[in-house]
Amino acid sequence: MSLFKARDWWSTTLGEKEEFDQGCLCVADVDNSGQDKIIVGSYMGYLRIFHPHPVKPGDDVQAEDLLLEVQLQEPILQVEVGKFVSGTEGLHLAVLHCRKLCVYAVSGTQGNVEHGNQYQIKLMYEHNLQRTACNMTYGPFGGVKGRDLICIQSMDGMLMLFEQESYAFGRFLPGFLLPGPLTYSSRTDSFITVSSCQQVESYKYQVLVFATDAEARQETVQQKLSSGKRLVVDWVLNIGEQALDICIVSFNQAVSSVFVLGERNLFCLKDNGQLRFMKKLDYSPSCFIPYCSVKEGTINTLVGNHSNVLNIYQDVTLKWAAQLPHVPVSVKVANIQNLKGVIVTLSENGHLQCSYLGTDPSFFQAPRVDSKEVNYEEFNAEMKELQKIIREAMKTQDILPQSEKRRDLIVTAEVSPDLDAESKAIDSEVKAEVVPSVTVKVTVQSRVTAQKPNLSVCVQAPLAVTCDQFIFNDLEPDSSETVVLSVFLKGNCPPSELEGNCVVSCSTPTELNPEGIPKVAQCKFKLPLRLICFPAQPSKSANHKITIDTNKPPISFLTIFPDFADPSEDDQANVLGFQFLTGSKITLLASKTSQRYRIQSDQLEDLWLITKELTLRLEEHFKKQNCKDFVCTFSGSIPLQEYFELIDRHFELRLNAEKFRELLSERAVQFRAIERRLLTRFKDKTPAPLQHLDTLLEGTFREVIALADAAEKNQANMFQAFTKLKSATHLVIMLISLWQKLNADQIAIMEAAFLPLAEDTQELGWEETVDSAISSLLRTCLSKSSKEQALTLGGQLSMPKDTSRLKKNISLFCDRLAKGGRLSLSTESATQQVTVVPGGCSTIPESDLEERVVVLGSTATFTNHKHAAKQKSKPGLSEDAAEEEEKP
Repeated sequence: MSLFKARDWWSTTLGEKEEFDQGCLCVADVDNSGQDKIIVGSYMGYLRIFHPHPVKPGDDVQAEDLLLEVQLQEPILQVEVGKFVSGTEGLHLAVLHCRKLCVYAVSGTQGNVEHGNQYQIKLMYEHNLQRTACNMTYGPFGGVKGRDLICIQSMDGMLMLFEQESYAFGRFLPGFLLPGPLTYSSRTDSFITVSSCQQVESYKYQVLVFATDAEARQETVQQKLSSGKRLVVDWVLNIGEQALDICIVSFNQAVSSVFVLGERNLFCLKDNGQLRFMKKLDYSPSCFIPYCSVKEGTINTLVGNHSNVLNIYQDVTLKWAAQLPHVPVSVKVANIQNLKGVIVTLSENGHLQCSYLGTDPSFFQAPRVDSKEVNYEEFNAEMKELQKIIREAMKTQDILPQSEKRRDLIVTAEVSPDLDAESKAIDSEVKAEVVPSVTVKVTVQSRVTAQKPNLSVCVQAPLAVTCDQFIFNDLEPDSSETVVLSVFLKGNCPPSELEGNCVVSCSTPTELNPEGIPKVAQCKFKLPLRLICFPAQPSKSANHKITIDTNKPPISFLTIFPDFADPSEDDQANVLGFQFLTGSKITLLASKTSQRYRIQSDQLEDLWLITKELTLRLEEHFKKQNCKDFVCTFSGSIPLQEYFELIDRHFELRLNAEKFRELLSERAVQFRAIERRLLTRFKDKTPAPLQHLDTLLEGTFREVIALADAAEKNQANMFQAFTKLKSATHLVIMLISLWQKLNADQIAIMEAAFLPLAEDTQELGWEETVDSAISSLLRTCLSKSSKEQALTLGGQLSMPKDTSRLKKNISLFCDRLAKGGRLSLSTESATQQVTVVPGGCSTIPESDLEERVVVLGSTATFTNHKHAAKQKSKPGLSEDAAEEEEKP
């Protein structure tokens, strides 16, 4: 039992699918019997009157608690109880509809049998309204004695005043836009409301009486002056937010005050509009009511919020907080069954509750402990029996239920082995004669009922699909749907990945959840290399070369590349040429005397896809031969300098994008300023010369268009640079993994550090993200000592000024790996040990590396004396001669 929870004294649920709001609840002695009743009206037109009796926890509400339930013809906006009938000071019920005001007399007849008392309502009078009503207030307007008058606020800002059975007059509020809460202060004889200007406004009743009649609003100015005075506000206070409710407080031991509940603040005002105090609320309030405090000079306030909590304040001090089972839209304090201070709350869906604060008394008494002796042998035998049952259950029972082991939703993708006979490429930017496409067949299978299946097919740009979204009809159990689409190269640069992803989502209904439980299934598919390149003549010279070592004799390219090599040409067994659709060429060579393969190209990033395809096809070939010890290694130098040039190119384009954004912002401000001046000149009644403002406007417009075109071109270049950077990053990760013989988990850590972003933006770019990730690895698993592990990284990522720190961290990362560091997500393996560097790599001394700053153009190499990262082949040099030149 929680102390901070409203204790349920009596509660019920009103109707089905009915709606209630702030004015639908009223607590008063409506039948003049001396006891409070709860009156509730709903937007469905139901009027209910309750007289609750306490019930035991778990028992239903007694039928006699509902005194009256009647359905009226129109929605009920508000219910109030007051002295609304002339000739009597008895209390009557006023019900406000959209276009009608009705006043009823509620009376009860003593019952003679067990059915109890009989209650009925009698219509005393009604007023048909000419305008749509919003809310109402009542009170002794003008200081009348023994009766209450009613004031109704319409949706268009008119105050309609009724002197009981007769209509008195109507006045329009000045500057009205939308209606706000309305109340009456008998102490100052004024109406208080909150306007759309977020101001609390007070209007004297006497000013309303002598103001211009609302019916004469359309008259001429002379008629207005002769018919009455203009409606003038008494005082105004700007609160800076919309108000939810207003209450007037006038207790004997407290100062008369005006309470205003705003969207984020609670205001307490004096009668003259001066601010007494305000309380900033850290939640969204829904309703409130002030009530009398036991401490003299203070006022207590109940504030309900949208977090199902009822807060109790004494002035601005929070005294208590109680959890409610619903969000209250109206709250009242009542005296029911001689119980004072019952809290009555009403939710928007009709949950009516009477509660109190605190806890129920506990009647629990601890039972006496039996002093019987414990039989340990019997307990041990029982424990062994239970452990045996647990072991048997763990052997036979699976962790997941049998129904969950079977996949209810399956998506598969099948890529056609051949390219499309007729290309399906659409709006491709590739400048080639024919842009090929390949067909992908996607099948969605469901073993259960699948509602609204949605299939998404994603490929990384610059690849594109003919259609990426499919919406199916509901799938029956053990049914399937199949779609066919085509993938092609759309952008004018090679992609960094030849993979795609299919994701299907749906909802499966169950007995407990008919709406359905969401389910997602996905699968990946690999695209053929022929989609982005075609066979070409091998190139004898290239700027970039890498050599992959294996432990098996080289395989003929006619075997592992049958889709590119021509069997009729014997020279393609060891030399093969590729050309991307974008124009760049790559040459693949296999050594005749050693177990090596060389990949060379003029661009570093172009080596990635061919190198990856080579290793995959070699592994697949030896797997078919049942050879399990095939290994690829790399003992050359990591091409860091060429990699750093791609980083600098990408970062330079990011800086250009930032400059273009600033220039565009400046020119746009200048353009709007010229427009404002021209507009001022055109609106002027006396024509003035433009002073070449039109020429300046046209010139600024041309500059804005030119800057926008330049920014768009720079954005396209930055996308291509980022794609090339991702390809080169994949290549560097692969070479490091082959060099250090990393396992799958360590490769995954490297990929997460070097390839954290699928897309590059100005707000979060590749450079700062990778720098932060590598710095974290250097301070954890690759740290030299515990002192480095204690260092903390900076908080917010921002675009750096240059790339020197990033390049230094990448070089240091490779150096730590060369010295025996191992990648791990746990800090236990972070102890750096001096080991023999494999592959004959000469490492950079760590102290020298940390002291100096890597500048542009410097080379951070991890060289093997047998290979060079960047070799220039002699013209006409044959493949065997090149290998002989490699030998020491």
